[in-house]
Amino acid sequence: MLIRYLLPALLLIPISVFGQETVSVKGHIINDRGESVEYVQIGIPKLQIGTISTFDGRFEITAPRDTLEFFHVSYQPVSYSITGPADDVVIILHEQELPPAVFIGGDTKEKYLVRPGAKILGNGGIISGSLRNGRSEGREIGSVAQTQKPFLIKDILLSVHSNNIPGCVASINIYRIEGKAESFVNVLHKPIYFDVAVSGHPQDFDIQPEETILLEPGRYFIAFQIVGYDEQAMQDFLAKPEEERTPREMTTDFVIHLKSSYIREAALCEMIHLPVNIGIAVKGLEYQ
Repeated sequence: MLIRYLLPALLLIPISVFGQETVSVKGHIINDRGESVEYVQIGIPKLQIGTISTFDGRFEITAPRDTLEFFHVSYQPVSYSITGPADDVVIILHEQELPPAVFIGGDTKEKYLVRPGAKILGNGGIISGSLRNGRSEGREIGSVAQTQKPFLIKDILLSVHSNNIPGCVASINIYRIEGKAESFVNVLHKPIYFDVAVSGHPQDFDIQPEETILLEPGRYFIAFQIVGYDEQAMQDFLAKPEEERTPREMTTDFVIHLKSSYIREAALCEMIHLPVNIGIAVKGLEYQ
């Protein structure tokens, strides 16, 4: 028997959205060199509305007249005020200049910074990520890690139980959790992307970041997110009558692990405490 984690959609939409006129905004996101920027997170945090741009920087969102926020690990955040329908918006992002990682001396030892925790009902408890509405809204879910000493990440490990999203591109992001208000501050210089093949069998991933990720003592959130998919496959899926769609189409499944975490249901929106996670583990070198 499968236990699926599904939050009722209506509970995720604040009452303030109802009754407001919504408009469609379409556009293209580029950098200051005129190059398309892939997989940008776009949202109105207070309204729990969000989406992600395509690999070529195109985006479309339906929202009230409010302020859209644009976020990408490698660029500075940008805002755009929605004044009405638009189909030719151009958003320009400027590169983010984060301080480089500082190497420190001393002895190190290999260590797991975080482990997945115990599985719930073995392989029978499942968390599902779905694109059945036709797009990625930017759901993030992952694991919480805490380090008492500086820690150099060498491997990020996770297992996808099954995947039925053609052309699935996933990302890993790492946030530092700061203060009593738990603000989430990005610590990466560039995105960590990887492909997930269509398969009904488990796939194990050992992601070795290209950049140096040195975590100072503190709490961190290591988040998984689906950012890309095969657009033609999605169009073919949406063209099917409802009765011809199978329950597992356009979904990715993870085995539930019992350890506290966070979930963000739409890009850039509020992180919500979650008593379970999807089994991400992190190992590397701890400085003594």
